Amino acid sequence: MADDRQSPLVQYIVNNPEAFAQNLAKVLEQGGKALAAYLEPREKGEVKADGAEELTSIIKTLAQVGEYWTSDPTRAVEAQGRLWSGYINLWNSSLKRMMGEPSEPAVAAPPRDKRFEDPDWQENQFFDFLKQFYLITSNWANDMVAEANGLDEHTRHKADFYVKQIANALSPSNFVLTNPALLRETLENNGENLVRGMQFLVEDIKAGHGEIKIRQTDASKFEVGRNLALTPGKVIAENDVCQLIQYTPTTEKVLKRPLLIVPPWINKFYILDLTPEKSYIKWAVDQGHTVFVISWVNPDERQAQKNFEHYMREGILHSLDVIKRATKEDKVNAIGYCVGGTLLAVTLAYMAATGDERIGSATFFTTQVDFTHAGDLKVFVDEEQISLIERKMAERGYLDGSKMASAFNMLRSNDLIWPYVVNNYIRGKEPFPFDLLYWNSDSTRMPAANHSFYLRNCYLENRLAKGEMVIAGERLDLKKVTIPIYNLSAREDHIAPPRSVFLGSSAFGGPVDFILSGSGHIAGVVNPPSRGKYQYWTGAKPEGNLEDWISGATEHPGSWWPHWDAWIRDKDGAEVKARKPGANRVKILGDAPGSYVKMRV
Repeated sequence: MADDRQSPLVQYIVNNPEAFAQNLAKVLEQGGKALAAYLEPREKGEVKADGAEELTSIIKTLAQVGEYWTSDPTRAVEAQGRLWSGYINLWNSSLKRMMGEPSEPAVAAPPRDKRFEDPDWQENQFFDFLKQFYLITSNWANDMVAEANGLDEHTRHKADFYVKQIANALSPSNFVLTNPALLRETLENNGENLVRGMQFLVEDIKAGHGEIKIRQTDASKFEVGRNLALTPGKVIAENDVCQLIQYTPTTEKVLKRPLLIVPPWINKFYILDLTPEKSYIKWAVDQGHTVFVISWVNPDERQAQKNFEHYMREGILHSLDVIKRATKEDKVNAIGYCVGGTLLAVTLAYMAATGDERIGSATFFTTQVDFTHAGDLKVFVDEEQISLIERKMAERGYLDGSKMASAFNMLRSNDLIWPYVVNNYIRGKEPFPFDLLYWNSDSTRMPAANHSFYLRNCYLENRLAKGEMVIAGERLDLKKVTIPIYNLSAREDHIAPPRSVFLGSSAFGGPVDFILSGSGHIAGVVNPPSRGKYQYWTGAKPEGNLEDWISGATEHPGSWWPHWDAWIRDKDGAEVKARKPGANRVKILGDAPGSYVKMRV
């Protein structure tokens, strides 16, 4: 594109009016197809219009904020005056700029806000005015929530989350006429980008069976078992809940204690085995661990009644039985990731109550056992919302995977939703092939009984941390878990916030090493040493508050993986001859990564 900065108007002129008009007609035609794709499953009764209850909840929450500011005339005037003061400052600074006088902007975008990177957001006064008008309004709305006294903490949290989602959706960067880069691109291409974008929208609505399934990557470039989840191994056990995979050793000697990994069932296990370069599983095998991984089923109505106890018995405890047959070892090292870690903690408490000592050490990746500070996901958890989810799950026996995927994406909507809306449906461009985002979109369903138990007992009631959770007739007490624990948190984690993970460290009765990694819920865990990225912190016992712990912690560059390996070996470094899958008459059911992980929603 030619640089016409000296003549700003030239950038915003239609190149070919006739072609532009023809493309606008095509956009309208594709829009009709998109509407038809949206309506068809609803007309057939395949999709129920159930958004009214969710919208009602949002309106009721925001109404409580509005009631605080409007119930007192003085406060109402103050709120209006604050907003209009911002607008007046913007008007005055804009007038000065128009007259050629130096003027400071009324408000500046955050330095890391990628939405306003195009130079015309600053250099073109029209777009600069739009940007500042938006920032003043959205900042004011956020302040109204933060300063509304009398709201309970959960209501304030919900209101803050909803206001941020609305503000993110209404950003001028999301619309053709109010985004300079999008407007230039549209005019230069005579609207062809909009035609392609509407075609993508039609395809994504059809793929989502009446809902928009936003493509975050080029899915055609990836396939599990072809260029993802490639670490060699065998499926050695299978039931209604999971498959158990044993990986083929690459060293002559291995640690005597096998390693069992319990991934989350909210996503698929191959986040730990994306590509050979990024694979934690491959790396652990190469360090001399006999690695076993649970691959959870992608459930349907047949698993509707499978609850936490079933996942514990048929998942972790069954896997321990199989591992003992396969290796002849009485103890294992166990890893739990996210909700898989929560299940592992529940299992450890149950094993402590029943005298089962087969797990010798436990490692938790970004795992919560105390949900007091569980972050933005608590926005979706109260009696009203859980009851709504339970009614939806009762219809099919499970929660559709797209619902969980949408919830996680909303936690970072400016990174995981709106950039793809702009790129796909306005710019008309295919997203870049990215294995991590392919995995992120490979969603899984939630069994009704399991998900209901998790939401109520963990997020809503926090029963595990309180010592009130009952599994299989046993009241669980984490203080009875006295094995060594390696508790990894990620500093920028939005799903398992570090403050929450840190607090959970004090729930156990044995020694806990708390490790804080750089980055977030995924990149903070999947951080191969070969990349030399990020850092991690080690420090004193996890007591007091997180901020004090961090102030006294030692920062180390790069990956925490070698530190964990040294920690494991310090607990028991004995080695034995490498064990291959199928030893000791264990039946091999197929090759890794197995069939359960390939089940798609």
